Amino acid sequence: MFGSGRDHGSFEINDNRKQRILNTIRNSEELRKGAIEQLERARARLRKVEMEADEYRMNGYSEIEREKQNLINATSNSLEQLENYKNETLQFEQQRAINQVRQRVFQQALQGALGTLNSCLNSELHFRTIRANIGILGAMQEITD
Repeated sequence: MFGSGRDHGSFEINDNRKQRILNTIRNSEELRKGAIEQLERARARLRKVEMEADEYRMNGYSEIEREKQNLINATSNSLEQLENYKNETLQFEQQRAINQVRQRVFQQALQGALGTLNSCLNSELHFRTIRANIGILGAMQEITD
């Protein structure tokens, strides 16, 4: 009895042990499958994030290039405006210098004409004064004769 009981109990223990080992293996297999699924999800997420990062990087580069081109265009426009302002200023200064020269020439011409006119008037006035004096002297001579 002892022998058969032991054998029977030993089989139960072996069966229990086998069952626990099988359960542990099944649990391990389930855990392994879960870990593999998590790993695949993590890999898929990583690929997605890498693609988003590449897209973001490319968009960022495109945006930087756009901003660079906008800055180049704005600078070019500013330089063109400055060139136009410079040319307008030069034309204004040239016109001002021309007007000043014209004004000086006109003033000199007026002064020359005024001098000539004064000279003519002085000569005419001088002749009239002489005639008037001759007339007065002639009248005085008639009176004295």
